[in-house]
Amino acid sequence: MATQAPSFDESQIGDASAAPAFSPLYQQIKSLILQSLQAGHWKPGDLIPSEIELAARFRVSQGTVRKAIDELAAEHLVVRRQGRGTFVATHAEQHVQFRFLRLLPDHGDLGSEGPAQRSIIDCKRQRAPADVARTLGLRTGDAVLQVRRVLSFQGVPTILEDLWLPGSAFKGLTAERLASHQGAMYALFETEFGVRMVRADEKLRAVAADEQAAERLQVTPGAPLLSVERVAYTYQDAPMELRRGLYRTDTHHYRNSLS
Repeated sequence: MATQAPSFDESQIGDASAAPAFSPLYQQIKSLILQSLQAGHWKPGDLIPSEIELAARFRVSQGTVRKAIDELAAEHLVVRRQGRGTFVATHAEQHVQFRFLRLLPDHGDLGSEGPAQRSIIDCKRQRAPADVARTLGLRTGDAVLQVRRVLSFQGVPTILEDLWLPGSAFKGLTAERLASHQGAMYALFETEFGVRMVRADEKLRAVAADEQAAERLQVTPGAPLLSVERVAYTYQDAPMELRRGLYRTDTHHYRNSLS
């Protein structure tokens, strides 16, 4: 069911007939829609107002609104459904649950292995180390939640991950809650903490397994692993997660699409 559209200050929107603004008019409309998504006026999965309604609200043409929504759809922030309208994208949908996971089995696709088995090793609150604080836009010593887990496919431990989350945004998140959740972790973040990850940057390098990683992933010390460091962002490019993973690639490969 659609929620009531928020009120907007029309003075926030540039006058299309006046001198050129710092950004095109459709970009200004896109920015206002993003502000509403960030503020939670429309939750993940919600139907947003139609292009006609938004055009009337913003006092711009329907084409301007359509162009703004086209960009939001291309960035996977909203989803158009024929005959139903435009919805806020959500990680709870089956086809996007593993949007940021690019490790695939050498034979078949990700779904062919069935759901990953997750083992939560640790979940604790601590003061942010300097590098973590810098990455998440925090001050050194601010509270963060650190999670360590292993993902297994068909009983084989395949990914060892360490995650750091801003403590203020994830109050109440515990190892028990993570272990009991059956869906994607990002879907849990959406539904219970109001945080939606909309994009991510990654750095990859080849490393050798140390003794601790070798034990967790059941490989020999020195075995080759793929190190993946990911920073995930919510709306307006606010960093909300630092994730460092070690991936086995003896039966899997990392796949990305470039354009």
